Amino acid sequence: MLVEPLFAQLAARLRERPGQPLDLPGVDLREAAVVVPLAEREEGPVLVFTRRPDSLPRHAGQISFPGGVRDPADTTPLHAALRELSEEVGVAPDRVEVLGMLDEIPTITEFRVAPFVGLLAPGTVLAPDPEEIAELIEVPVAALLEPARQRVERWLVRGAERDVYFFEHAGHIIWGATARIVRNLLDVTADLPAWKALLRP
Repeated sequence: MLVEPLFAQLAARLRERPGQPLDLPGVDLREAAVVVPLAEREEGPVLVFTRRPDSLPRHAGQISFPGGVRDPADTTPLHAALRELSEEVGVAPDRVEVLGMLDEIPTITEFRVAPFVGLLAPGTVLAPDPEEIAELIEVPVAALLEPARQRVERWLVRGAERDVYFFEHAGHIIWGATARIVRNLLDVTADLPAWKALLRP
């Protein structure tokens, strides 16, 4: 499947409509960043997720994108995201074409997460660190677009009602901050011809 137009259209859209930073006056959140990795496969484009080991003291078993907290040595949130991508799944920064940034989101664990969409170079070998990553999960973009794999629930979070998104694929449930990032990506691309073409009739 030819997917170059899909990536080109996404990059153009993110240049036209870059992700918005959080504007929460008086709220002090720690900075974090993730890479939203896109890869080209024979069957079409996929998003690459990670599953954390069940033995971790924090975020055990969670499905997420590669990323983490911004360190003092990280010049920008993007540097933090690319560093974490290298540490967690063994992908060097020069193997990633950054297409743009999605909206920054807050988490209930008091982080502000900057998501950067990154296209992995063809032939990139993923080598997850077993101490941080139990499994890599590749989900076809076409599957995420299917309404039957999506749902939204209304939850009471810290005294306020919020939409909580869920995506299901091959027995995996993607939810929380990661699902919100996916929802943002799908909203941004909803009217792009190459992305609309992925949705099966």
